[in-house]
Amino acid sequence: MEDELIPGLPEEVARECLLRVGFDQLPTARATSRRWKAEVESPFYHRLRRAHGLARPLLALAQAQPPLTASGPAHKYAGLSTSYRLVLHDPLADEWAPLPPLPGGAGLPLFCQLAAVAACGGGERRMLVVVGGWDPDTWAPTDAVHVYDFVSGAWRRGASVPGPRRSFFACAAAGRWVFVAGGHDEEKNALRSCAAYDAEADKWAPMPDMAAERDEARGLCVGGNKFVVVGGYPTAAQGRFVGSAEVFDTAAWAWGPVLERVIDDGACPRTCCAAPEDGAAAMYMVRDGELAARDDAVARDGEAWRAVARMPEEGRAVTALAAIGDGRFVAVGAGSHGGEQAVYVLDGAAAGAAARSWTRAAAPAEFAGNVQAACCIQV
Repeated sequence: MEDELIPGLPEEVARECLLRVGFDQLPTARATSRRWKAEVESPFYHRLRRAHGLARPLLALAQAQPPLTASGPAHKYAGLSTSYRLVLHDPLADEWAPLPPLPGGAGLPLFCQLAAVAACGGGERRMLVVVGGWDPDTWAPTDAVHVYDFVSGAWRRGASVPGPRRSFFACAAAGRWVFVAGGHDEEKNALRSCAAYDAEADKWAPMPDMAAERDEARGLCVGGNKFVVVGGYPTAAQGRFVGSAEVFDTAAWAWGPVLERVIDDGACPRTCCAAPEDGAAAMYMVRDGELAARDDAVARDGEAWRAVARMPEEGRAVTALAAIGDGRFVAVGAGSHGGEQAVYVLDGAAAGAAARSWTRAAAPAEFAGNVQAACCIQV
């Protein structure tokens, strides 16, 4: 009896029940018994959740804390807060929940980067990595790394980012690796240097430098095995974004040639994102109030953009954009910068559909703060 998943039920029926445990209840299931712990921690369990369509696409957001009074006139200043926290949003169920605070009572660093990594052998994105940012008390750049495991429901401190301490760097995950590139050092010098964090081994590995300095560039994972750094600018051209990109092949552990005209010169790459499907090479971004796609994000140059869907007028100031699978997208935006934010979900491309539509869901007052960073996690 002790070896049964659920006493009195056949093994396959008991496993079907356990597969339907909500992502937020995985730590509780893990703590129920040694058998359940082994089951929930196994790669096979998470592969089955995905195969049965039970893995959920979640947005992890670094979001401003609400003011002490979360309603009335003071609420509109939530976006000006210097106190941030991590929250989870399930865009399909329109549910929100805060994540536990970082260990030791440390506040969430300002302008930190978020990346979702795969656990050992599972192929499922179920760990969240928080990299760098500014200390919320001193505003000094930090090299801290924190890792949240959705199965255990616990944080651990990761190995520190190798120097120099950098701000506004490109960051994205591919498999178990989290890649960091560019940004600027404490003297405001734009950087070419890069490093890769192995979330399984909790170690950093060296990477070759990029060809160009890239401050405030955007990092993407494309096709599951390529780290793409889009845009940015060198020290001598503060704030004047370039339209080029560089692609790091994780198999060859090498950068390819610089790709020209990936985005428009002068365009901020903040709203760039990549499709999560394996093998996809498409890149998306909001351009001139429209969600657009570039069908091959790693083409040499000159690849044309195509329109996907018009952004709603009240959500055109986008602070976060993510592809969540099956052709769906989530945008967090407002009618103007600093305005009240809402979440917009773009439906998948249905056969024969004349146009795709956005569904708007106003965020609850306690989750309406400004978003500084976001990533999508399949749990």
